[in-house]
Amino acid sequence: MNRRDIWMTALKGVCIGGSMTVPGVSGGSMAMILGIYDRLISAISSLLKDLKGNLLFLLVFLCGSLAGMILFANPLLALIQRYPKPMLFFFIGAVAGGVPMIVRKAQVRAFSAPDALLILGGAACVAALGLLPEGLFGAQAGLAGIALEFAAGIVVAVALVLPGISVSFMLLVMGMYDRVLQSVASLDLLSLVPLGLGLLAGILATTRTLERAMARFPRPTYLIILGFVLGSVLEVFPGLPGSILEWLICLVLAGGGFSAVHLLSRREETLSGD
Repeated sequence: MNRRDIWMTALKGVCIGGSMTVPGVSGGSMAMILGIYDRLISAISSLLKDLKGNLLFLLVFLCGSLAGMILFANPLLALIQRYPKPMLFFFIGAVAGGVPMIVRKAQVRAFSAPDALLILGGAACVAALGLLPEGLFGAQAGLAGIALEFAAGIVVAVALVLPGISVSFMLLVMGMYDRVLQSVASLDLLSLVPLGLGLLAGILATTRTLERAMARFPRPTYLIILGFVLGSVLEVFPGLPGSILEWLICLVLAGGGFSAVHLLSRREETLSGD
């Protein structure tokens, strides 16, 4: 990695880390639309093929992500609480801005009925997560609690790797969101070890499966991912604006988010030669 790659990887990590703190917003979707998703999957699933290069890349990305969580978590959540519709419209626009890039990766020139079914299936999977009962992994003591946290880590790993599925949302569903945030804020990381081990195991298993699917079956895999991304848009949709001024603000922010991400994704594809 040259100096430019290091700074760009860190900057994208900051953006992704900050977005992951918002319930309903998928870190995987942000990685996809920022053009770093495939590199992340490859670095994790093929870690030993280029151990030094992959570790450096993952370390830079992880440092950027942690910085993004620390720097932007509270400001983003405060803005969403104060201006929920405009901010969520901005996120919707940003996610939509990455859709053309996903379509190009799927190598789709004309959509067919099977393509539509794959997209609808991906969107339905994300929508189904909203039907899960909250507190799914309630607090348990002893070995049962450790086992549940390890299993929760695997579930979070799937949400982390697959675009369109929000890590924060999954933590909310499992009844662990507040506790995890409090543990991170107070640097009580030892209490998160079982969750972290499950997360690591889930990431290793999921990324290898996903990399093979993207290599062997790119069209259906990326179309399902597109469904995940579109499903995440429906999950964060806050409803229609209530006044003309709010309509204007929401549309401007949505357009700004779309334009910024679309231009960035096009630039990344040009630089990578795709």
